[in-house]
Amino acid sequence: MKQVLLDTSYLFYIMVNPSKLSDSVRRTLSSTVATFHVSAVSIWEMRLKYNACNPSGDRKSHFSPMDVLEVIEDQNVKFLHLGMNHAACPLKIPLNHKDPFDELLLVQAQEEGLRLLTVDKMLTGHPLVISAEELKA
Repeated sequence: MKQVLLDTSYLFYIMVNPSKLSDSVRRTLSSTVATFHVSAVSIWEMRLKYNACNPSGDRKSHFSPMDVLEVIEDQNVKFLHLGMNHAACPLKIPLNHKDPFDELLLVQAQEEGLRLLTVDKMLTGHPLVISAEELKA
């Protein structure tokens, strides 16, 4: 069985607008082809979105970090803590951009033997990334 780490974008869509996920992705997430993991890094990123405000003063996300945890508990996913090794270990194949959340998620995937499921075009082509289509294969 494949071991897959969900990118923050998947968690965000699950929380905010599950209809933005394609039918194939929804089927993949509800199937038994893989064990899915959600990282503390993604919870942290969602927390930052919750605490940040748009110029209008509205929050960028209306889901609190506790809401995120409740949804994770209701899904068939495992929680991945951010350990010292994850925080200190270098990414063996570096990124072309400097997003610290992407880098930490990839380091966790690298160190835990996971593949990162993402739709982020900036990450496409990285050897630790897997698409929903590849996951079904």
